Amino acid sequence: MLNIVLLEPEIPANTGNIGRTCVAAGARLHLIEPLGFKLNEKALRRAGMDYWKDLDVTTYIDYSDFLEKNPGAKIYMATTKAQKVYTEVSYEPDCYIMFGKESAGIPEEILVQNRENCVRIPMLGEIRSLNLGNSAAIVLYEALRQNGFEGMETSGELHRLTWE
Repeated sequence: MLNIVLLEPEIPANTGNIGRTCVAAGARLHLIEPLGFKLNEKALRRAGMDYWKDLDVTTYIDYSDFLEKNPGAKIYMATTKAQKVYTEVSYEPDCYIMFGKESAGIPEEILVQNRENCVRIPMLGEIRSLNLGNSAAIVLYEALRQNGFEGMETSGELHRLTWE
């Protein structure tokens, strides 16, 4: 199972959106404190809609606690500062994809210790970053694609009509 890790997320609607994406993708969500909101916050529930109850979510006191409770985890770190593009790595089916807080990203002290596992989403030079929810969806679905969308529905049906 793929894992999305949010390091000190600040905006409840982004975390709710990512939680909903995790449910749809069959991924776990890991939240590393401090959070910029309470987990029972209305904006979080609204963005996650009625999917939040189905979310496999774990919280951690801090980054050290996360590492201690997930020994040996293969962690890819999404950052605008990376030298590799997110499509240039091969995501293991049980890897962790980490995103930093909206205002600052993942601290550079962590990034330099994990240089080989840092990935970025290409953007035009004037853009500082994408929305956190969009970034998580982009990288998560690339990891799913690389793993053959295992266990997922890959074809859809119309409600009233049929595909011919």
